[in-house]
Amino acid sequence: MQVFAEKGYAAARMEDIAARAGVTKGTIYLYFPSKEEMFKSLAREHVGETLTQAVQMAAQYQGTVRDFLTMMLTTMAEKLQRGHVAIFPKIIIGESGNFPELARFWRAEVIDKALGMMAGIIAKGIASGELRELPPGVSPEYVARLCIAPIILSVIWRAVFASFDTVPFDYSKFLELHLDILLKGLSPEGATP
Repeated sequence: MQVFAEKGYAAARMEDIAARAGVTKGTIYLYFPSKEEMFKSLAREHVGETLTQAVQMAAQYQGTVRDFLTMMLTTMAEKLQRGHVAIFPKIIIGESGNFPELARFWRAEVIDKALGMMAGIIAKGIASGELRELPPGVSPEYVARLCIAPIILSVIWRAVFASFDTVPFDYSKFLELHLDILLKGLSPEGATP
């Protein structure tokens, strides 16, 4: 992951990865037939396993939808703010034009699963009356995208623009504000979030 983080996907070489791991290039190829498969394996290990646990947790969650959304979005933001996990979206965004298979993989393995989980939770909250009805033509999938959009913006900001900030951006405050606005916006009319 360090080699991908430092060099990007295109410039990372299996030789560099092997050297960083302290093994020969041939040893790396015993486990991974290509750089793409290595990248996918890292993504599955560092993001996929966590996402699978989150999907299982969502299916069994007995608390309020608000509490689940707060917990899930906070957890996602914390993971993406830590150095090593944030390289995945950065690489996917930066390299998808030249490596569309990486974007296709990320969409299927991460985005679709995460959005499906979030949309399911939103639909559950609407059905129980905890969340307000959505306008005609707006599905829970739209709300799921709205939930994670500021987190994605934070990752992009951190990867591209943060080094130019004269005052460090407070990602925690940003998330608190997002949750406040989101939960008030999803509240049934007259309800206090």
